[in-house]
Amino acid sequence: MDWLSVQGVPRPLTAGDSIPPYVDKRVQKMDGWYGMVTMSAEAADRVAAVTSSQPSTPLQISWFEFLLDNSLLEKHLQKTGADPSPVQLIVQFLEQASKPSVNEQNQVQPPADNRRNRTLKLLALKVAAHMEWDLDSLEKGLTIPVLNMLLNELLCVSKVPAGMKHVDLDLATLPPTTAMAVIIYNRWAIRTIVLSSFPEKLTKPGPHQMNMLNLVQQEKEMTENILAVLKEQANDSISVLQRALQLKKDFYVHTLRTLDLLGADAAANGETESSTAGLRISADQLHCQVCYDLGGVFFQQGCMDQTAYKKAQDHFRHTKELLKKLDQTVHVHLDEKRLNGYWNACKALAGDCDPSDTQMTQCDQINNLIRACDYQAVVEAFIKDNSSQSLQNHFRRSILRELQYKVQQGDSGLDEVCHKVCVCNAVRDALEGEVPSVGFQQLLLRPSRRTLDFMLEVCTRSLEQRPPSERSRSNMADFLRTLCESLEDLSQVFVVTSHKLFLELLKEEERKMLLEQMKKRSATINLSAKPLPSFYDIPASASVNIGQLEQQLILSLDPRRVRQILIELHGMAERSFWRVNSKWEVPAEYIVVILGIKDNLTKDLVYILMAKGLLSISVKDFAHARLLFSACLELVTEFSPKLRQVMLNEMLLLEVRAHEAMAAEGSKERPPPDLVSRVRGYLEMRVHDVPLRQVIGEECVAFMLNWRENDYLTLQVPPSLVMNNPFIKLGQLLASTCKELPGPKESRRTAKELWDVVVQICSVSVQHKRSSDGRLGLIKHRESTLGIMQRNKFITFIKKLREPLVLTTLISLFVRLHSIVRDDIVNEVTAEHLSIWPSSLPNLQAVDVEAVAVTVRELVSFALSLNPHNQSWLGTQADIYFVTNQYCAALNFYLQAGAVCSDFFTKPVPPDVYTDQVLKRMIKCCSMLNCHTQVAVLCQFLREVDYMTAFKALQEQNSHDAMDSFYDYIWDVTILEYLTHIHHKRGETEKRQVAFLLRVQMKAIGQTELNSSNPEEVLQLAAQKRKKRFLQAMSKLYF
Repeated sequence: MDWLSVQGVPRPLTAGDSIPPYVDKRVQKMDGWYGMVTMSAEAADRVAAVTSSQPSTPLQISWFEFLLDNSLLEKHLQKTGADPSPVQLIVQFLEQASKPSVNEQNQVQPPADNRRNRTLKLLALKVAAHMEWDLDSLEKGLTIPVLNMLLNELLCVSKVPAGMKHVDLDLATLPPTTAMAVIIYNRWAIRTIVLSSFPEKLTKPGPHQMNMLNLVQQEKEMTENILAVLKEQANDSISVLQRALQLKKDFYVHTLRTLDLLGADAAANGETESSTAGLRISADQLHCQVCYDLGGVFFQQGCMDQTAYKKAQDHFRHTKELLKKLDQTVHVHLDEKRLNGYWNACKALAGDCDPSDTQMTQCDQINNLIRACDYQAVVEAFIKDNSSQSLQNHFRRSILRELQYKVQQGDSGLDEVCHKVCVCNAVRDALEGEVPSVGFQQLLLRPSRRTLDFMLEVCTRSLEQRPPSERSRSNMADFLRTLCESLEDLSQVFVVTSHKLFLELLKEEERKMLLEQMKKRSATINLSAKPLPSFYDIPASASVNIGQLEQQLILSLDPRRVRQILIELHGMAERSFWRVNSKWEVPAEYIVVILGIKDNLTKDLVYILMAKGLLSISVKDFAHARLLFSACLELVTEFSPKLRQVMLNEMLLLEVRAHEAMAAEGSKERPPPDLVSRVRGYLEMRVHDVPLRQVIGEECVAFMLNWRENDYLTLQVPPSLVMNNPFIKLGQLLASTCKELPGPKESRRTAKELWDVVVQICSVSVQHKRSSDGRLGLIKHRESTLGIMQRNKFITFIKKLREPLVLTTLISLFVRLHSIVRDDIVNEVTAEHLSIWPSSLPNLQAVDVEAVAVTVRELVSFALSLNPHNQSWLGTQADIYFVTNQYCAALNFYLQAGAVCSDFFTKPVPPDVYTDQVLKRMIKCCSMLNCHTQVAVLCQFLREVDYMTAFKALQEQNSHDAMDSFYDYIWDVTILEYLTHIHHKRGETEKRQVAFLLRVQMKAIGQTELNSSNPEEVLQLAAQKRKKRFLQAMSKLYF
């Protein structure tokens, strides 16, 4: 179709503008596209009038012009300083493509899946392809939600299997652009997790603080949801990238050309899936980038797991090696300065510095000295560095902070070392003409004679090592002059002014002038004045002092110290300090109550104590959380009964999570009766005007289910609670169903109720809509609101459960539901207790099939993460992989299911575990993997040996297993004779001899399984011996 471009339209237009109103649009319904765009004569006159009155300045191209001219985007991107910039274009394209529509009934509908929106998304991908998928540039210019949408579109156009976890994909077998899309997405996932852990400086709200807070809360919600999903899947993303490092082939990523082919439906010829389509990324380039990203996430995990620093160091070492190896790093986007910083930090934290290493840097040497607790040598190294100035200032300051942290942790013997290092750093700053730190100024308030002598020694030695420059001498003279002015004790001033260095650096006139100033100042000093009450009270640098206190406020976990710091801060500045740290967040339900406290100091204290307590819980530091919450409870009890109840509720959640954490680590200790009683009390609480967090009720119900408090949930919960709290209702139905499982089938009425509740949660609302030819279509467009809770909250609740019977019940329910919606009788998934659920659904179209499939996979994976030795769950996982054609993974789990119930095949596998159906599925898995000899061996395991399948498998010449090595596991004479015949027919004398000699040998030594006249017990015992050996050999292959 020939598109007419709109000439002379005044611009610029914003991303939200539509085509201007003075353009006469004659819209033709063409799957969402605007049709021919023309201008009436009147519109043309208006345009001419507007353009003639405007100066001829460069006009910004609007987003819709790229829809009208296919070649415009590439031309625009090639311009220097293109306006709008590439990242701005991505935002505009995705914003327009994701705008909701409004139907004739004025109802808001999700964005239509039409040609216009698909083209806009493809344009956004083309811009990213022009940027060569540089995540550094994309992360700087795009927010997390926008980048998430962009990369999900990349996964979609790259044909990544929908509904399947990336960790379950085999990158080696995927098309190159598909595998690269998966790698890019998972790189972004772990990079985003790392970036989100960095502190952010918050913008201070204006006078309408409450409205601003609500707005910020809304803006953060989408980002937080995405981050929560990324963090939950972090281990999967790491596994995907680690497997990418094992691939030695080159990769290809989408370019503008390959995306053009996709947009023109040219992918049918397979060009975009070929091994040479797209931009080539060598294996070394990819490994370099992936190692750098993995190193970053392992380094971030190091604060929780010290061994992660070693992993990070290994990946950074590999990155540095690859950077040296690569001739050009045009497709490698990493910050080499940050890489070197990571490398030095890893060496210090992992303790991987060899003192005998000749290549060891001075930083490594100092880190070794600190690990060896040789602090005097550290001070000596700092004094020498004042002359050589080889250490960077930020490293010297980090050493001082590390020593100060050890002092805060109780190592008071390092106080003097801290003072000496502080002095060395101050002298270094002075030599470079910088202002000494606040810590040094604090040290000068009341220095001891010993400290003063050390200070003068450092100054002297710093100028002795080499001939100092005139600038260094001048800076040192200024430092000594400032030192004299800072000292209040005249006797200490005389110590400095009589020192050899002072006499050498300052002229006689300067010395006399300084002494006169000191004498005048001493005459005005009020000798009866009390010393300064606060160690941090330095009037000359109050703003810097506030920053120091704010840093201590962030680091401190002592409630008394937090209160003391806040008192000092409020004495210095009349403002709130609860927004100092962006990581301090309290639940939205409590914000209004806390910010309603009139006294600013109390408001800050309550908010910060609660936020610190919640942060401590999130990292499982329950001891500090108890201290912080107890102090907050004691504080609010004095003035607010509402906040008192809030804190009691949060302390209950703390104890529940602490006990669940102990159980997750293997503790079998039941919760104390007092805790169970408090949980019951919370569930039955009816206190008006007290804000309640839904998560507390959710975790209390999960707690009762995990500790089998089924009698309470089924018999003692008040009916009003069941009606008003969806989690209590769900918990009651689960408890009742679990109690009835051993009973007769007719007593399982609650199982049907639980089934109905879950089906509603997994349903979508359905809208009938007529298509262009007048036929009725059935369109699913959003999650149903009829369920008792949203699907994501249901999944979150499930992942708080760990009671095996409850999880088995839920797995059974979802397996039955999955089988019904898939309607595939041949490939059904098996589980326990399937008979208690209905066998059909009255409204099958209302169930979201993909949501059910994803839920059952997540549920089984979660259950196995709790107990990887549950035979039933292993069998269900194997079936899930089998019906999704992941045969290698399916065989792995079928073998695991047999191994856990037979002591790794040292005993026979129970026949109810390896049924004929399971064995046939294992046979199909081996067949699809081209392991045909394994197929023949497994055919013997069936109750009736399947000779047809075995013979057909042995006829296959393209077998990927070891063939001859499995002949020893064949005990059926018929199969052995056929094997000998087939080798003879092919002329494969070597293999025929192996089979023939094996048969002859077995006959010669009187192998009992070849003698059909022997009793059945003897034959079974002899066959069982070979079964065990074969299954153990298979386990070594597939585990």
